[in-house]
Amino acid sequence: MAAPQAASAAKHEKETTQTAKACVVDTAKKAGSFNTLLAALKAADLESALRGEGPFTVFAPTDDAFKKLPEGTVESLLKPENKDKLKAVLTYHVVPGKVYAKHVVKLSSAKTLNGKEVKITVEGDTVKVDNAKVVKTDIEATNGVIHVIDTVLLPKDE
Repeated sequence: MAAPQAASAAKHEKETTQTAKACVVDTAKKAGSFNTLLAALKAADLESALRGEGPFTVFAPTDDAFKKLPEGTVESLLKPENKDKLKAVLTYHVVPGKVYAKHVVKLSSAKTLNGKEVKITVEGDTVKVDNAKVVKTDIEATNGVIHVIDTVLLPKDE
């Protein structure tokens, strides 16, 4: 049974690779459920970086994920005086390289662009990155791959 699943995953990966036509930023824009993330990337001057060559793996929180944060958190992070903190939060959602779900599930952690590691756990069919559940995987982009998460990742203060 594993061989057909592996063949199916390889076929899916090949198909999605061939159909990717936009970078991770534009792919997220087209999805329509990442408006808060996109606004934050722009405020932190990270949008152009994620339009770059990459490759990047983005654990992308949805607009609903941002709504779970305590009231005022997003507004506070978007203020110019909090730009460094916002960058730290956003780069904690990005791992260098193109890491597909089939590889993510084999990891116990991954080093993010912010320099800190996210913890990866698998329980049955549920994959978590820190405390965020991965709800959709392997959204192909020309310069990386997006995995949708249901909670905003917040790096631990050192």
